[in-house]
Amino acid sequence: MITSKFKPGPGRFLVSEPFMGDPNFRRTVVLLVEHGEDGSLGFVMNRQLKAGIHEIVEDLDDFDSPVFLGGPVEQNTLHYVHRLGEQLSGSRHISGDLYWSGDFDQLKEMIRSGEASEEEVLFFVGYSGWSPGQLFEELERKSWIIAPQNDAYIFDGEYEDLWKNILRGMGEKYRVISNYPVDPRLN
Repeated sequence: MITSKFKPGPGRFLVSEPFMGDPNFRRTVVLLVEHGEDGSLGFVMNRQLKAGIHEIVEDLDDFDSPVFLGGPVEQNTLHYVHRLGEQLSGSRHISGDLYWSGDFDQLKEMIRSGEASEEEVLFFVGYSGWSPGQLFEELERKSWIIAPQNDAYIFDGEYEDLWKNILRGMGEKYRVISNYPVDPRLN
């Protein structure tokens, strides 16, 4: 399988190789928010749930931000990526104007008051996590292609085709991969 010249880091995308066997990550794009000696953490960007955040969190009736299955770890937790920066206390900087986490009660108040819009916040149930060295092992096995950082993909709303769109945007050799059938035996 093909690899890329990019290194993992906060703000980078992990794009699963076309024939990944793990159903949790088949044809997924993971936004890395943390990466270091202690391991890596990210959120699947292209597994949108049918429920909106207003159906999951009380007091957000008029907020229609999408919610994604962020990964197989701790699916009883809610996480969020946003562009609110340090306006939201406790936010963690990812890269550029991209942040994650922060004071949830403050976020709810910012949403209710109109200080935070649906175009600035994405929610995730659960997360994707790698213990120290685990992601590097998976990269050596060529399970993932590291895509360049491109914040435009994060809030553009084209989540269903994100896997293909990122690969196509990486150049000709990746464009070919984006057209691989899910099951080549059916081709």
